[in-house]
Amino acid sequence: MSMEDLSRAHWFKSSRSGAGKECVEVAFLPSGGVGVRDSKNPGGPALIFADQDWANFTAGIGAGTFED
Repeated sequence: MSMEDLSRAHWFKSSRSGAGKECVEVAFLPSGGVGVRDSKNPGGPALIFADQDWANFTAGIGAGTFED
């Protein structure tokens, strides 16, 4: 995907996120796609995933695809 202005994106953490500081934040972008960034470094780089790639990833998490 091309460069995108993320300054006005609405970032959030999972409701399952604990009080720890080792979290990622996610933003559903108005232009489509999903932004992901490190909550400890909100001004740092972010990854941007296409909608379908994000859907596949989260489905894989739910299915246990990435567990040891």
